Amino acid sequence: MAKTMKCNVVSAERELYSGDVEMVIASGELGDLGVTPGHSPLITTLKPGPVRLVFGDRDDELFYVSGGFLEVVPSGVNILTDTGDRAENLDEAAAVHAKAEAQRLLEEQHADFDYTRAAVELAEAVARLRVIEQLRNRRA
Repeated sequence: MAKTMKCNVVSAERELYSGDVEMVIASGELGDLGVTPGHSPLITTLKPGPVRLVFGDRDDELFYVSGGFLEVVPSGVNILTDTGDRAENLDEAAAVHAKAEAQRLLEEQHADFDYTRAAVELAEAVARLRVIEQLRNRRA
């Protein structure tokens, strides 16, 4: 039997996943990070993007997170995010619209413009589209 660890993926709204996994792959601030059972304890920030949970006996699960934290403890992995969802629940049309709107705001920059907010919205929309593309490629 393969070695597993406990994994919890939690958003501010709800628990997205809780169970055993063989590996967690996430987009950290310094690049993609893979965590397997026995990994050294750590805590790192996450960029908006995909989190992939790898199972030995069934298909991987793909999630979108808006950023947050990944914590590795002796008992497993905890992922905390403001917002997140399963990849199959993401709305591609809404993500495309959000990306276009954020790009428009960055180009126009009115007097009451909030550059940081527009840049964050653009990064999140691009990350959602990246997760949708990964899901599409897995199914192909």
